[in-house]
This record gives sequence, structure tokens and C-alpha cells, in this order.
Amino acid sequence: MCGRFSLTKVDDKTIVKRFSLKVPPKLKPGYNFAPSMNIAAILNDSKEQVTMVKWGLIPSWGKNDKLGIKLFNARSETIDQKPVFKSSFRSKRCLILADSFYEWKKVNGKKIPFRIMLKNESLFAFAGIWDKSFINGKEIQSCAIITTIPNALVKDIHDRMPVILKPEEEGPWLKEKDPDKALEMLKPYDPYQQKCYEIGTLVNSPGNDFEEIIKPKI
Repeated sequence: MCGRFSLTKVDDKTIVKRFSLKVPPKLKPGYNFAPSMNIAAILNDSKEQVTMVKWGLIPSWGKNDKLGIKLFNARSETIDQKPVFKSSFRSKRCLILADSFYEWKKVNGKKIPFRIMLKNESLFAFAGIWDKSFINGKEIQSCAIITTIPNALVKDIHDRMPVILKPEEEGPWLKEKDPDKALEMLKPYDPYQQKCYEIGTLVNSPGNDFEEIIKPKI
């Protein structure tokens, strides 16, 4: 699963250039995003700007926003089969902006948090799906991060990891019409292009959202 991540590099010029945007997103740094929070995404119906969406997919037929509590991840192995995800996978894909994610390693009965990122510490995008629902007369746009089996780096920490797209895959992910070709993009990221380090337990509480969270544990 992927239940926490960060987006700390939010300089407008950097994000606009990296994701070929026309509208500066004007984001604030986020050190500890958790499900149910609003996160930055590029939707396939608005590819040139960032949209803030709720993390936790609420299908278009959803009657209340509690559905999203458990639907913050979608497994790549079944995303094209499960009714709750299938429609979004085929027609509502998105990029979710990030610069790291967190996972916890079980050691002697304790859970040790790690920060996982690209080696060059640059921005990247998770593969995601989204949907639009109307609840109590209010429109809600929501999303889920797609997960896959872990690569050689992550498997020592956790048994799942989020799908990180290569830059050259981001455009095709948004516009690919063939679901089989889209499925081929949902694979573990190259472990030799990533790094990780242990951090402190401040990340355990989603209420903590400040730079100290990402500092290596001494």
C-alpha cells in the first residue's frame, strides 16, 4: 500500500517546467499527505494544470464520501477487473505529484518509518485514477494511487509500493486508449534510480506536517 507521501518541492517554475503546465499551481509544501486530504494531481481532462483532489476514490455512483476511506490505493493486478476501479482506469487517469513516499518496516515488533525517493531527489508522478461524484449537491473530485509489487529496494521495507511513472510514460498514461498498453506501465520503478533512509516517528501522525519529518534519524 501507499498511505503517506510528500510534495515539498513546490516552486511554480520548477513544477510548470517539469510537467509542461500552462497554469502555475501555487502549491504549499506538504510533508505528510494522508488519505482524505486534498492532494495535487494532473487529470486527463485538464492536462495543462494542477487540480486539487481528495485522496480516497469516491466512485461516481457513491452516495457518501465515506467510500473513499478505504479506496485510497488500487492494486495494479486487479484495477482493470474490480467494478469500483474499472471505469476510472479506462477513462479517468491522473498523475499525482510527489517527491517521496513513506513506508514502515517491521523490526522486532516495531514499525520503523523510511522515506523513499528518487536518487536525484527530483519531482515525480504516481500513476493514479480519479472520479467525480455529487454528494449532498456538492461535486467532489477524488483519486486513488495505484500500487504494485515492490522493487529490490522497497521489498526489504514493505510488500507493496506505489507505481511511479517514468517522465516519458506520464503523457501516454493520461491519454492511452488501449487498457492493455496502460496496464504495461504499472510496474515497479527501477530500484537503481531510487534511495531511502530511516526517519523519525513524527511521520506517524498525519497531523504533523513540517520539514523536520523528512530529516534522517540520527
